[in-house]
Amino acid sequence: MTNAIHRPPWVPVSGHRLRVIGVHFDAVRIQGRRGELVTSRLVEVTDGDAGPVVLEQVGFRWVYFLLRPGTVHGHAWLPGVQRFGLDPTNMRRVTYVGIPALDGNTFPLRWCSEPTPQTPYVEPESLLAAVTTAFRGVTDIHERSAADSDFS
Repeated sequence: MTNAIHRPPWVPVSGHRLRVIGVHFDAVRIQGRRGELVTSRLVEVTDGDAGPVVLEQVGFRWVYFLLRPGTVHGHAWLPGVQRFGLDPTNMRRVTYVGIPALDGNTFPLRWCSEPTPQTPYVEPESLLAAVTTAFRGVTDIHERSAADSDFS
């Protein structure tokens, strides 16, 4: 038995590299705190094996959830969720995402959840459920904050 790290061919050995979306994976992108809440919920409901999730640690703090190629456009995503995959209606548009190595210095990118042999991609249905739950929680917090400020 070995403790070898599972590294798909699209994950670099060191540092980070840009990869074309739609070739090795599709991606769902969510900004900042919402993306982090979705990640937490997804990791929780999958018992820590959520599939590949990458965080940009600077700027807008985008979170990228990597799905099996060809699956992102088959689902209805909520507003605030950006989807990226090959678009058969516009094959001239190409989108890239930064992918960090599994260890070493990968700043400004890091893994929130790594790909595993059991979960090489994020499952869209699990992600949709996590998005719905997390977005509802953020909306509830904002509504409570607005209601509190109305009475102050």
